[in-house]
Parts: sequence; C-alpha cells; structure tokens
Amino acid sequence: MSAKHRQELLRTMVLIRRFEESCAELYSATRIRGFLHLYIGEEAVATGVMSALRPDDAVVSTYREHGHALARGVPLDALMAEMFGRQTGCSRGRGGSMHLFHKETHFVGGNAVVAGGIPLAVGLALADRMQGRDRVTACFFGDGAVAEGEFHEAMNLAALWRLPVLFCCENNRYAMGTALAKEHAQTDLALRASSYGMASWPVDGMDVEAVEDAATRAVEEIRGGGAPVFLELRTYRFRAHSMYDPDRYRTKEEIASWRTHDPIPTFADRMRAEGQLDDDELVALEAEVAGLLARAVEAAEQAPREAVEDLTRFVTSTALTNTAAGR
Repeated sequence: MSAKHRQELLRTMVLIRRFEESCAELYSATRIRGFLHLYIGEEAVATGVMSALRPDDAVVSTYREHGHALARGVPLDALMAEMFGRQTGCSRGRGGSMHLFHKETHFVGGNAVVAGGIPLAVGLALADRMQGRDRVTACFFGDGAVAEGEFHEAMNLAALWRLPVLFCCENNRYAMGTALAKEHAQTDLALRASSYGMASWPVDGMDVEAVEDAATRAVEEIRGGGAPVFLELRTYRFRAHSMYDPDRYRTKEEIASWRTHDPIPTFADRMRAEGQLDDDELVALEAEVAGLLARAVEAAEQAPREAVEDLTRFVTSTALTNTAAGR
C-alpha cells in the first residue's frame, strides 16, 4: 500500500478521534447538548469501510455515527454545527448527534432506534435494483442489533432477493451494557449471518488495513453478483456507551488491555517501521487537525439557530399540505 494512501487512512482516524474528544469536552462544558455516543476506539472500522466505497454508494448508520460521517466526507463544519444544533448543520440543527444526514455524500442518516437502519438499507438496495443502478448500500449496526427482529427479517429478504447490501456489524462486545455472551447464545455473529445463505466473515476491526481489505473484497463480490455480504467487524469502544453511562459493566483492566490494540498508534507504528511516517509528519498532522477543529467549533458557535417560526417546517410535505388545503 502506498505511503500516501496510508497517510490518508491515518489522517481520517486521527480526525475522528480528535473530533470525538472535542465533543466530549464540549458536552461536559454544556456547550453541546442532547445525547452523545462516542466512537473512540472504533475508528478503523469507519475509515476502512468507507475507503472501499464509491462516492455514489449509500451509507446507513446508527446513533454512534460521527466517525462514519467524517470518514464518508461529510464536511467537518457542517457536522460540528449539527452538534451545536445550528442551522448550518448537516441536518439544519434538527437531528443532532444521532440523526446526521448529508445528501451530497449519500449519507442517508443515523438512526436512534437499535437496528432501525437495517430495513432502510434493504429498501435502498431494492430501489437500486429496480432502477438498474450499480450501487452498494453499506449498513452499519452494532452487535445488539443482531438480537432484534428486523435484523433477521431484513437479512432474509436481502439474501432471498440478492440485494446489493454490505452489512457492517460493529461488534464492540457490549450492547449498551450487556456483554455479548449474555445476550447471544451463538456469539459468532458472522456464523449466524451465514445461516441466511450469504457470504460472511469476521474481521479484526482494530486494524484499518484489515478492514479496508475485507470491505474491498466484499464490495467487489456484491457488485459482481448482487448478493449481500456480512462483515463482523470485531472492535472495542474505549469510552462508555454514552455520556450518561457510568460504565460499571466492565473492568478497567479489560479496557486497558484493549487499549494496547488502539488502531491509531498501532497503525502509526507500522508506518514508522516501514519508513512511511516520521515524528515530524505526525506532529504536523495533529496540528492540522487541531486547527480544523478549532475553526469548526468557532464557526458552529457563531452560526444561527433555526428560527422559531420554522420549527414545524419539514414535518409534513409542503406539496401535501398545499394539496390538502385546496380540498
């Protein structure tokens, strides 16, 4: 892999990590409000998968979606403004952390409901098939979603109709506060997905190159034959489920052990060992990202809020309202 491409992967992961750390600080200072689910520790998954997609592919996400949005190319300023609930946000400040949407990058949005995006992804893929579009829909969800009924319904239909969906299960081993083994009788989630007759395999979700390789292979299979593929991306979140979570269901020793597999320093060390990164380049990268974030926060704080008189706008279709009024 070229040094330039590796540096792009590293930059994306660093941007996600620093964005999340910035959001945690802003949230603690009550400068941003609402719910906040951080992606710290899982950066290799979003970065690797997005690298394998084309610009016209669709992405369906979860409530832990900031990393997905940044890796997909949603503008940093629009994303930060959304966190502040400002009109310049990617969802006009109406969605906040859990409901990001960006038409230009085909980022179809986050979903606050566990497994809520999976049927949506299947519907998008069905529409692409019916319209003859050569497009893949990547759908992200956590291990907890595998216990939901709509997961099984959607997986069955996607396999039955051979729809072009890349199912990306981010298995961070805890569905909120429930350990995987306490929720699933069969903890090999890739094996469970294979029961629906689709290709599926586990991936080291802490290694960005392993994720990119797996996603590239999966996308090629989907485009070649149209059948869905399931990736079980085995990863770990270093922070609690959300900022409200006391995180008492796992030990500090367990978290410390997983931190030795941190996807950012381990990848940077690999690049150093192969002569593709030096300390000065890493310092420059961190400085660049810090500057981008500082400017994004400043712009977000100065951006306007949605006007009160417009709060009911978009609740119903304007065309529908006008038609109803004319009856």
